[in-house]
Amino acid sequence: MLSIIQAAGWPIWPLVACSILALALIFERFLSLKKAKIAPPRLLDEALAVSRVSVPSPDVVTQLEQNSALGEVLASGFRALNSDPRCTEADLRSSMEHTGRAVAHRLERYLNALATIASVAPLLGLMGTVIGMIEIFGSQAPGGATGGNPAQLAHGISVALYNTAFGLIIAIPALIFWRYFRGRVDDYLLTLELAAERFARHLVALRRG
Repeated sequence: MLSIIQAAGWPIWPLVACSILALALIFERFLSLKKAKIAPPRLLDEALAVSRVSVPSPDVVTQLEQNSALGEVLASGFRALNSDPRCTEADLRSSMEHTGRAVAHRLERYLNALATIASVAPLLGLMGTVIGMIEIFGSQAPGGATGGNPAQLAHGISVALYNTAFGLIIAIPALIFWRYFRGRVDDYLLTLELAAERFARHLVALRRG
């Protein structure tokens, strides 16, 4: 692999940097988008149970907020009622929606960067190939080192094509993982939205009671 990188010339180094960055982003997203950190399955039922009669204490709300992304959204509803027990339904929903938007932004973090790598890597590979071809044919002048030698010319072309191949090797997995994470985030956002709607109705009923 090192010999291929050396043979492909300097245009391949931006691709190497893209590959390292893509691996780091994929690893980070796998860790950050675990279900336990976003929407634990039983958390909503537990929040409904603990607030069946009244809004829980601030300590319990803080613990819920630190539990997960869903916990942050649910805790924002509790905090709205704690700060103003007579707050309107619109204010309650607005508070939860504001927190939900912040959570959604955090879930989508780095996805644009991964999509950019998937789009740019083939172009960087093509650029490296074009630069390599220019250098190869530029060396075919009379008296050049590779002039009139088809074997050396073929070798030079194969080396130039390494850039295109390397660009595709980076872009294809990056695109696959971007689509995977995009779908995963969309599923989480739908789960959070449905849970928040159910919880908001519960809090409105609790406030009226």
